[in-house]
Amino acid sequence: MTLVVVQPGQGREFWQPVPANGFVRCLLASQDFDAQTAFAMGTQTVAAGCFVREHLHPDNEEVIFVLQGTGEALLDGERTEPMQPGTCLFLGRNRLHRFQASDDAPLTFMWLMMPGGLETFFARIGREKHPGEAAPASFPRPADVLQIEAETVFGVVPPGPTMGR
Repeated sequence: MTLVVVQPGQGREFWQPVPANGFVRCLLASQDFDAQTAFAMGTQTVAAGCFVREHLHPDNEEVIFVLQGTGEALLDGERTEPMQPGTCLFLGRNRLHRFQASDDAPLTFMWLMMPGGLETFFARIGREKHPGEAAPASFPRPADVLQIEAETVFGVVPPGPTMGR
């Protein structure tokens, strides 16, 4: 049986571009050890007033569990109850979702992606984060972000009156 322990300061971390800013900590990815179920897990901190743009995952299911801060989720184009510590979301395949941090503090949540792949996306669009390093100035998403999305876990968001693409 496999046992993996990831301590604080371990795992790969990446600064994230606009519109989320903040950073991601990639803690577990099943391809890194002999897990029997394909998954990836980590945390994301979205800077105050920033957001994770609306998106979907056609081949993946995702769990979001809020650890710190507050914000709101837009799910399938509808606003939900506020996101706050202890809020848990299960997002089935092809469910549109967007997360907005409140203006006064960052929003931090744990993510679990089944099967994995989100960790690869974060590494490809972000900049490696080192312990004790100050947050960089906001930086743009890569010019080939749509190609990166297509090669990882993202589907095409259908046209329509949605927010923050």
